[in-house]
Amino acid sequence: MARAADEPEAPAAAPRHRVAVFGGSFNPPHVAHVLAAVYVLSTEPVDEVLVVPVYRHPFAKELAPFEDRLAMCELAFAWIPRVRVSTVERELGGESLTLRTLEHLAAEHPDWSMRLLLGADVIADLTKWHRFDRIAEIAPPLFVGRAGVTTEGAPEPMLPKISSTEVRDAIGCGEIERVETLVPREVLAYAAERGLYRRS
Repeated sequence: MARAADEPEAPAAAPRHRVAVFGGSFNPPHVAHVLAAVYVLSTEPVDEVLVVPVYRHPFAKELAPFEDRLAMCELAFAWIPRVRVSTVERELGGESLTLRTLEHLAAEHPDWSMRLLLGADVIADLTKWHRFDRIAEIAPPLFVGRAGVTTEGAPEPMLPKISSTEVRDAIGCGEIERVETLVPREVLAYAAERGLYRRS
């Protein structure tokens, strides 16, 4: 139906803020994490990457203290434009569940359009996640391929294969030279200064 000449035009809907939510233990954050954020900003229609370190791991993994992982995330990511580190899971408290975090972010930011940024190595574990079907509705997954991951449905590898376990072991043994090319130098310096991952 044609609009009458004197009828005002409806205001255009404001564009939604497109956010890639990048959750993880970041124990510690390494170069593959940094590359994932840069890759997505370079290749996907997103305005911002929100880095969300878990507060308490749902699979009961032992982690460095949250405040240390948060600080290391700031050191690893803060220099990248349009990447922001979030404390949302500390604010929510308790065991970190992706669904709870995404529902909270959606309620707090109704103008956001979210995607969940995931490394392809998690594809095989998605059946263990709480309500991944609902997670995918709120923030459709955005998988980034990783070297060595051959799971069905995994995209072409764009990220190097880096073992967080090996990184922690090297830092804990004081063998920093083993991982100098795998971890941002400021993160390595912070972990060494704080005595993180040191064997008792």
